[in-house]
Amino acid sequence: MSSWNSDVDLSGKNSLGFKVTAERYLQVDSIESLRIALYEVEQNNWPLLILGGGSNLVLKDYLPGAVISVATQGVHVLVDNESEAIVEVGAGENWHGFVGQLLQMGLHGLENLALIPGNVGAAPVQNIGAYGVELADCFHSLTAYDRKSGELVQLSKEQCQFGYRDSIFKSKEPGRYIIWQVRFSLSSVFQPNLSYKGLQEYLSSIGVREPNAHDVYKAVCEIRQSKLPTPSEIGNAGSFFENPVVPEAEYHRIKQDYPSLVAYPDRESHYKLAAGWLIDQAGWKGHCSGSVGVYDKQALVLVNHGGGSCTELLDLAKEIQDSVLDKFGVSLQMEPRVYPV
Repeated sequence: MSSWNSDVDLSGKNSLGFKVTAERYLQVDSIESLRIALYEVEQNNWPLLILGGGSNLVLKDYLPGAVISVATQGVHVLVDNESEAIVEVGAGENWHGFVGQLLQMGLHGLENLALIPGNVGAAPVQNIGAYGVELADCFHSLTAYDRKSGELVQLSKEQCQFGYRDSIFKSKEPGRYIIWQVRFSLSSVFQPNLSYKGLQEYLSSIGVREPNAHDVYKAVCEIRQSKLPTPSEIGNAGSFFENPVVPEAEYHRIKQDYPSLVAYPDRESHYKLAAGWLIDQAGWKGHCSGSVGVYDKQALVLVNHGGGSCTELLDLAKEIQDSVLDKFGVSLQMEPRVYPV
């Protein structure tokens, strides 16, 4: 039998800092312990949450059934030659710590994703992205436990079906795979990705014309810290809404009424609108509603000022969605997952 802990307080294991109680909680770092735990879950028909860093979740007050945290650790270079370095990392490693470790190792490609909260295992689920780079850009493959077959499986980039803030783990087959290890294809030759205008402008403003990897990493961290709250100081789940992608005709309709609209070309004949700009223009930046609110430096981030709850936050999110839809005719989709549904 597994050594489940009962009625565990998960306040420190979700970045919003909500007071959450798990009926049962277990941390695993071996496939054997995972299999035993899953057997008990299935035999008892318990609801199950696989918990990483808790950074992209909105948790309700009580989590019935079981919560399992994957704690696999380690960073290993599997291949290192002139053209490519393949690095394998445990799902339980902290994402930002991993990016910093790669920098020290002289391996490049993930600098633009520095300071994103959460663990490595959750990163492919959301296909995290920032400042012109997505995880999929440097992804090689991963190892996951397939609950359907009861075996460890290897999934390629194609099999993960990455999309904008999406993957097979999020929308196609949620709950089937438990990510155990992730592999990235990186390079010892640094080629800066400055496609994000704000990053390029920031580097220019501090006099950096030909940035090295440390310059980009430091710039990304400084930009994020200037715009986004640190979860340990102000509870938040990062960007709360996805940037909506609309047909070109819809973009021009909104642009005609709102010339300062912030948007970027996306796939053919579509534009990606800046959700933060839409929310800001609808008058929500800095708004407080009880113990929760909209961050005063970035309207895309909803925050818990202390003592807030899932219900309060979701009510606020719904008000924002309704407001943006009414003003612009655009539907906003939440990024974080709500659990239990």
